Amino acid sequence: MSKKSIRQFRGVTRRTFLAVGASALLFAACGNSDQSAADTVAEASSDTAVTEVFTNKIVSLSATATEMLYAIGAQDQLVAVDNYSNYPEAAASFENKIDASQPSAEAIAALDATVVLLAYDPGNLQTQLEALGITVWTGAAATSFDDSYKQITELGELTGKSTEAEALVASMKSDIETAVSSMELPDAPVSYFYELDNTYFSVTSNTFVGQIMSQFMLQNIADTAEAGNDYPQLSQEAIISANPQLVFLADTKCCQQDAQSVAARPGWNKIDAVAKGNVVELDDDVASRWGPRVVDLVKQVAAAVAKFVETSKK
Repeated sequence: MSKKSIRQFRGVTRRTFLAVGASALLFAACGNSDQSAADTVAEASSDTAVTEVFTNKIVSLSATATEMLYAIGAQDQLVAVDNYSNYPEAAASFENKIDASQPSAEAIAALDATVVLLAYDPGNLQTQLEALGITVWTGAAATSFDDSYKQITELGELTGKSTEAEALVASMKSDIETAVSSMELPDAPVSYFYELDNTYFSVTSNTFVGQIMSQFMLQNIADTAEAGNDYPQLSQEAIISANPQLVFLADTKCCQQDAQSVAARPGWNKIDAVAKGNVVELDDDVASRWGPRVVDLVKQVAAAVAKFVETSKK
């Protein structure tokens, strides 16, 4: 989001300035009526304390953005979240829920929303919302860590939580760096299959998940599956033939997959990862979002690789 867009966004928030000190209050009462509140405060005594209060009414139709808002302490500005916003617990039990697959601009407007957060635009929702005078912020699926950090920073600016957002980004960077640098990496690339669902859709190394994996000397068997498609569908035969050394399951919730169900698939017991107990069960939500919990995903991958390296020595 450009600086201009951010300024426009911040313009939709109502600002309340609290001036402490008799001189400031007197100036505000007697000054030029055409002068803005901001100018009034700026010209007040140097002893005057200024607090900018953000009174956004935010509807989040992005589960990732919802997590980001809670992580920076901006949840009080939420008036509704989508039905996929299930973390933290307070988001899961949020009173006002909106169906992300069929959001209604009129229903959102009825909540007196001033801002709507999207991960993508379902239909022409953005146009409808903007026609109603509602500001739309879009945080598309991240393709890199920097994308994630940028979105957190933007939401911090938009909600008056810049300091908290900067601290969160710094903490994430530190935790990820520690997770990678503190472990012994494999001597040679380790092949893996990353399963999105039980029809064998996967991701390539060009995706955000793929970039996470590449930090750990992991080699993606899906990279050559379908040229130009970063979310290819593999066949069982192709997976078995590739014989991955690690299998990551990002479909434990949606499709109830686990190490046991994978081992029961025809021919999969011959796959190195299955035979040696290197099937890693991930939380679907953590694996598919790009908010603060990406740190948890990195740590889980690090643990799986560390286990692989250790057992390979025996």
